[in-house]
Amino acid sequence: MAIPKPQHFFSGAFAGKNILVTGHTGFKGSWLCEWLLQLGARVHGLSLAPESAPALFDQLGLADRVDHHVGDIRDAGLVRRTVQAIQPDFVFHLAAQPLVRLSYQQPVETYATNVMGTIHVLEALRTLQKPCAAVLVTTDKCYENREWIYGYREEDPMGGFDPYSSSKGMAELAIAAYRRSFFPGHPVKIASARAGNVRAHILFQLIP
Repeated sequence: MAIPKPQHFFSGAFAGKNILVTGHTGFKGSWLCEWLLQLGARVHGLSLAPESAPALFDQLGLADRVDHHVGDIRDAGLVRRTVQAIQPDFVFHLAAQPLVRLSYQQPVETYATNVMGTIHVLEALRTLQKPCAAVLVTTDKCYENREWIYGYREEDPMGGFDPYSSSKGMAELAIAAYRRSFFPGHPVKIASARAGNVRAHILFQLIP
């Protein structure tokens, strides 16, 4: 069976829209940018430079196809200025320190990026005075690990035994608190998404 073109799924919802993707140089961020470009979006990215070589970001030639900003989401002023300059219609926040093992080696940097970086994005979104839908991505590792054999549910408590997992649980709590405290009645609408592991061969099928 033929795989549908991505625009068939969204009826032009992203066409011509300003979309900010944080973490756009990473694996998932690069695929998201490619997908959004196919949907006709004007894609802007804020992220550190790619860490791997060759990087998917470079292989897709995205530096010349998106509005590419190299920067650190731990810099609150930079995040705020970027959001204000772009005036996004949609924001996908993927920037993170994503590795469990590295979180043991760099716990402070992990918390600073995953928790405070997310708060910097939320603070920047508070300054927007226009409609915007923002999806802040965490992980399915954000739950307190009880070694259950079944999947965790959204109402299960946040937690995590390692700095990475607990930092994502903290980010979820911050997102929920900001959504309830600052965004009722605000033109910006906030949601979180808890991503799991992704198999590359599945993602390749999304780009016909």
